[in-house]
Amino acid sequence: MDRHELGRLLVRARRRVSPADVGMPAGPRRRVAGLRREEVAILAGVSVDYVTRIEQGRGAHPSPSVLASLARALRMSDDERREMFDLAGAPSPRDGHVPMLVRASILRLLERLEDQPAVVLSAKGDVLAWNPLAAALLGDFSVQPLTQRNIVRQRFSGEPSRVSVPEEEAQRTAAQSVTSLRAASAKYPDDPDLRRLVAELRAHSTEFARLWDDAPSQVWRSHRKTITHPTVGAVTLDCDALELPETDQTVIVYSAAPGSRDADLLQLVKVVGTQSLGADAR
Repeated sequence: MDRHELGRLLVRARRRVSPADVGMPAGPRRRVAGLRREEVAILAGVSVDYVTRIEQGRGAHPSPSVLASLARALRMSDDERREMFDLAGAPSPRDGHVPMLVRASILRLLERLEDQPAVVLSAKGDVLAWNPLAAALLGDFSVQPLTQRNIVRQRFSGEPSRVSVPEEEAQRTAAQSVTSLRAASAKYPDDPDLRRLVAELRAHSTEFARLWDDAPSQVWRSHRKTITHPTVGAVTLDCDALELPETDQTVIVYSAAPGSRDADLLQLVKVVGTQSLGADAR
């Protein structure tokens, strides 16, 4: 591990990213180029002290999951990610593990989708990246601990959700979530985080355990969701998935027909932004 060069790389990357790039307000009296350490810490789900120690070459050996979170927070290119993993002396993502790094080209795609909320999910349901409108609509993912940014865990945890669907639709999408996770488990049997997630859900959710054992395999299908936003109220949107076969990731895009009431409400959500949102995204 080359601590000093790793720290320099993170400083360079931090100074290159502006608050607007990651959906954060710049605020007055900003005296640093790019992001502050506090903002990087929020986006990556680590402490400010942790970011400071790594940048100063004093940090402990960062885990691959922390490195992946820093790469996403700092919008690193594929080459920068590889260099960071090498400098940290950490194993790069490899066969047998669920890919957790989002390609730079996909991050650019999210930035261009200014009028449609969009998120990137891993094969096991982790929310890996999102655009500002997704945070405004669904809640601020950055305030959630990394381990809780998983839509399957959230679905079966019993926590309140902004998303509401008819009972029949809820049952179908629950089965789809479980069978998708089951398929990921079959493809990545050696992934420790995936094994831990399945064991946790089987132990704490009787519905998940039943679906895991009995639900027939089924592919994810496009559908409509109603999201109850705390400011603008209920917004009903089409929910479509764009598959990324090389990384087993999925881009979920929410949209409404132009000129519809829901399209107008979505624009109002964009204006409101994330200022009043909590961490109840799902």
